[in-house]
Amino acid sequence: MSVNRAQVAGPYRQIAKLAVPIVLQNLLSAAVNSADVVMLNFVGPAHISAVSLAAQYANVLFSILYGLGTGVTMLCAQYYGRREMRAIEVVEGIALRFSMTASALFAVAALTVPQLMMRAFTPDPELIEIGAKYLRCISVAYLCWGAVEVYLSTLRSIGRVAVSTALSTVAFTLNILLNAVFIFGLFGAPKLGAMGVALATSISRVVELMLALVVSARSKDVKLKPSLLLARNKLLFKDFLRMAMPATANDVIWGLAFSMYSAIIGQFLGRDMVAAYSFAGLARNLGTILCFGVASAGGILLGQIIGENRLDDAVDAAKKLMRLTVLSGAIGGGIILAGMPLMLRFANLTDLGRHYLKYMLLINSYYVMGAAVNTTLIAGVFRAGGDSRFGFICDTIDMWGYGVPLGFLAAAVLKLPPLWVYFLLCTDEFVKWPWVIRHYKSKKWLKNITRDGLFEG
Repeated sequence: MSVNRAQVAGPYRQIAKLAVPIVLQNLLSAAVNSADVVMLNFVGPAHISAVSLAAQYANVLFSILYGLGTGVTMLCAQYYGRREMRAIEVVEGIALRFSMTASALFAVAALTVPQLMMRAFTPDPELIEIGAKYLRCISVAYLCWGAVEVYLSTLRSIGRVAVSTALSTVAFTLNILLNAVFIFGLFGAPKLGAMGVALATSISRVVELMLALVVSARSKDVKLKPSLLLARNKLLFKDFLRMAMPATANDVIWGLAFSMYSAIIGQFLGRDMVAAYSFAGLARNLGTILCFGVASAGGILLGQIIGENRLDDAVDAAKKLMRLTVLSGAIGGGIILAGMPLMLRFANLTDLGRHYLKYMLLINSYYVMGAAVNTTLIAGVFRAGGDSRFGFICDTIDMWGYGVPLGFLAAAVLKLPPLWVYFLLCTDEFVKWPWVIRHYKSKKWLKNITRDGLFEG
C-alpha cells in the first residue's frame, strides 16, 4: 500500500509548502493596496478617503467571491483527496454560475448608480464625485474578478498554489506599474488621480483573466471554460448549497459589517478620521497576511486529509495549525509596531489625523491576534471539515448583534471621541473567542463530506 506524501512530510512541512505561495499572493495584494494609498498620498487626502470608501463595494464583492471560493475549496479539497476530478469540475462550474451573477450585478450598479453608492458612505460632495468616477471605471474589473477567483480557488484546492500565485503576481505587478502611470500621468498618459487607480485595476484584471485562460488551455485537469457553466449534478449542487451558501453568507455579512464600520466612521467622525482609517486598514492588512496565508493553507491540507478519511491525522494537523496561527498573529502584531514610525512620518495627514493614526495602529497591533485565531478556525479548520454553518451564525450575532450596533451607539448617540469609537469596534474579534474555541475543542466540525456513486446512472 502506498503512503501518502502528506503523511511522510508532516503537517508543518505541508502547511508551509502551501502557505508560502499564498502568503506571497496576499503580500502582493497588500502591495497593490499600499501602492494605491502611497501614490494617492501625493494627490491629496480627499482622493485617499474617496477611494477608501468606494473600495468597500469591492470588499463586499470579494466577500461573496471568497465565500464561493471557500465552498469550492471545502468540496474540491476533499474530493481531490479521493482523486475524483470529475466532481471537482462540476463544483467549479456551479461556483462560476454564482460568481458571474454576483459580479455582473456589482458591475451594473457601479456603471449606473455610482453616486448613490457613494452616498451610503459619506455626505461629502467632493468625495462622492471622486468615488463615483472610480466606481464607473472599476466595473470592468468586477466582471473579470468573478471568473478568475473561482478558477484560482479550484487550483488552490488541488494544491496548485504556485500557479495561482504566478497569475496574481503578474496582475498585481502590472497594477502597481499602471497605478503610477495613470495617477501621475507618466509617459504622456492623462493624470487621473483616483480614477487612475480604477483604470489600472481594470486593465490588470483583464490581463489576469487572459492569462488564466492560457493556463486553462494548457492544463490537463482543472480548466476555465464556458461549458463549465452548464455542468450539472444534483447531489453536488445540493452539497454546494448546503456548505458554500453559509460560507458565502458568512463572508458577506462579515464584509458588510466592515463596510458599516466604514460608514459609521465616514458619516459621524469626519474626514481626518476617514483618512487615518485608510492607513490603519493598510497596516492591518499587512499584519494579517501571514495569518490568513496559514489559515488558507491549513484549510486545504485538512480538507485533503479528511477526504482520505484520516480523521485522527486531521485532528493532529489542526492542533499544529493552531500553534502556527498564534505565532503568525504575534509576528503580525510585531510588524505593525515596527512599521508604525515610518507610517506616521510618511502619512500625508493633518496633525489630528496623525494623532488618530498613532493610536489606531497600537490597537491593530493586538487586534490581529483575534483576527488570526478566528479566521483560522472559522474559515480554515471548520470549513475544511464541511462546517460552514457555525461561522455564519457566530459572525452574524457578533458583528450585527454586537459590533455594528455598538459602533452606531457610540458614534451617533453617545457621540464618544473618535478613538473610543474605533476601540469599541475593534473588540468584535475577541468577543466571539469563547464560542469559537469551544466549538473547535468539541470536534463537531470534523466530517468527511464526500459521496460515493456521484455519476452512476
